[in-house]
Amino acid sequence: MDTITLPELEQAINYWRSRSPSVGEDQKLCREAAALATPYAYLIMTHRRELDLADLDDPARQAIAAWREARG
Repeated sequence: MDTITLPELEQAINYWRSRSPSVGEDQKLCREAAALATPYAYLIMTHRRELDLADLDDPARQAIAAWREARG
């Protein structure tokens, strides 16, 4: 099964934040970073190091796939 680790999720969030910085008074995250924020928080709260990609929703999987493609 394909997985993503906590450090990879952090890297992906930072990638999306650098590509599309937060805007407005509320500093709302872009769609991709927002999709990854929940699984990132889940890993932290449960003290886990990785998640199966199958456990993520479609927007999070798409954000990870695009990030991985951009990394090469």
